[in-house]
Amino acid sequence: MRIPSSPPRPAATAARPSPRRRGLLALALSPLLAATLAASKKAPVAYKGMDITGAEYARGFTLRDAQGQVRTLADFRGKAVMLFFGFTQCPDVCPTALTRATEIRQLLGADGQRLQVLFITIDPERDTPAVLASYTQAFDASFIGLHGDAAQTEATAKEFKVYYKKVPTGASYTMDHSAFSYVFDPEGKPRLVLRHEQSAKDCADDLRQLLQQSA
Repeated sequence: MRIPSSPPRPAATAARPSPRRRGLLALALSPLLAATLAASKKAPVAYKGMDITGAEYARGFTLRDAQGQVRTLADFRGKAVMLFFGFTQCPDVCPTALTRATEIRQLLGADGQRLQVLFITIDPERDTPAVLASYTQAFDASFIGLHGDAAQTEATAKEFKVYYKKVPTGASYTMDHSAFSYVFDPEGKPRLVLRHEQSAKDCADDLRQLLQQSA
């Protein structure tokens, strides 16, 4: 029988952190843990419109309302914003979009008060402040028309990737333009693009989810 030349060594054990170290570690991890738990409670949202969260465009504007007051997205913080580009002499697309916006506010019920609709003219030559105010308020008294000079209009349209073009029609002209509505969350971040063919109900469903996520 072979006798060991030295006694066996005890198995190595992991060093336990001191109570103070454990307390500091818990404090360091608690904000991360809380954020992880909060994020896990929010289920992924499937929008019917195009989700543009984190987009590097449609970030904002600086234009004037019918009273001549300079307006930016910051003025509407706390509300969702739905924004549409058009012109008051538009025969079909613009009236349809603003009529749908009216229906959306109604479908949202009490949450309709948390939605601000903005109409940016692409025809500042004819859409004077008085004309804009009369036009938007014919759909809903809360709707706001915005305008700028030709250079401001072009810059804003470029920021939103909006297409528009003056098209001669005899002695006058009309405007060809994109027909999307842009939606911002209550923090002023671009979140959705609503297609022209989407129903008022589909749009209202998207906006309701967005408002609930921001509550």
